[in-house]
Amino acid sequence: MKRSDFFQFTNGPKIPLPFSDKEYENRLKNLRKIITEKNLDAVILTSLQNVAYYSGFLYCSFGRPYACVVTDKRNIVVSANIDAGQPGRRCYGENLIYTDWGRDNYFKAIISLVKKVKKIGIEKDHLTMERYQNLKDSLENPEIIDIAPSAMQQRMIKSEEEIALIKSGAKIADIGGEALVKEIKVGASEIDIAMVGRDAMEKAIAKYHPNSELRDTW
Repeated sequence: MKRSDFFQFTNGPKIPLPFSDKEYENRLKNLRKIITEKNLDAVILTSLQNVAYYSGFLYCSFGRPYACVVTDKRNIVVSANIDAGQPGRRCYGENLIYTDWGRDNYFKAIISLVKKVKKIGIEKDHLTMERYQNLKDSLENPEIIDIAPSAMQQRMIKSEEEIALIKSGAKIADIGGEALVKEIKVGASEIDIAMVGRDAMEKAIAKYHPNSELRDTW
């Protein structure tokens, strides 16, 4: 039986993300300026920080690659089947899921979104040499431009929403610090003290950011 190499799957409504739709739209607008300036057909983002920044989805790879493909009109998170419908619920934009049934289904999913491209942007500081070559071969040898420095420069300029979240994170860190300081005493183990601080921060995160997830952030 032939199984699907990739597919789309809707499993529940969209969940509130760390930032507003307006914030993500502005980030994508700025990324598309890079696409226009460098005359690119599309950008393939692969790092945790850029996928999260432009789509809102914070992936935990489990040994599998992820991506966010951005064109002049679309933004699509490419995710592994192990996450099922979660990326679709927790991303701004579309979601395409690739399966493990065949080798290189990850690249097949990406190719389906950027067929016949002549010039494409990637993160050279994140792709391994093997994946870089696989991508190049799969896309019939397009011109590849490194957009990682440009994307990083965009991330460095913080919006009001980002500054508010940073302040909240600092406040939560203070809560954890205060909790663990109270537990420091002769005979107490380092792990027990650390757990007190962690537990206090997790409770604070649940209180101040009830829709958030802690995926792969510790």
